Amino acid sequence: MTRNEDLPAAPIRGRLLDARLHLLDRLVVDVDGLPVTVVDDLELEGVETEGEIAVDAPAPRVCAILSGNALPTRIFGGRPPRRRLDEIAWSDVVRIDVTLHLNVRGESLDHLWVERWLRDRIVGRIPGGRHAPE
Repeated sequence: MTRNEDLPAAPIRGRLLDARLHLLDRLVVDVDGLPVTVVDDLELEGVETEGEIAVDAPAPRVCAILSGNALPTRIFGGRPPRRRLDEIAWSDVVRIDVTLHLNVRGESLDHLWVERWLRDRIVGRIPGGRHAPE
C-alpha cells in the first residue's frame, strides 16, 4: 500500500482531473444550457503509444471531446472507429461540474447535423412539426 507522503509531488499546472470520474459519460451543454451530447472519449496530446512512460514525463493534456454512436461498442465490446466520432475542441469547454459547459451554441457544432437533418427532413414534414404547440 502506498501512502501519500511516498508519492512525488507532481508539478502540474492547471486542473488535475480523473477522466473516468469527471469527464466520461458526462452530459455536454451549450452556452444556452441545452444538451448537446455525452462525452464518449477524449483526445489527448502528449501521450506516446509505444513503449514505457517515463516517471518524469509531463502529464497528458485533453485537446478534444469525442462523441458519437458508441452504444454498440459498449454493448458488444471494442472501440468505435475514430472516423465515427465527432470532435468538440477542449478550448470550447468553460466549466466542469455535473455537466460540461461549452461557450458555443450547439447549433454551430457539426456534432448535431443528424438531429438537424431529422428535424428539417422528417419532423418538419409532420403536421404541426414546425412550431411549438399553442
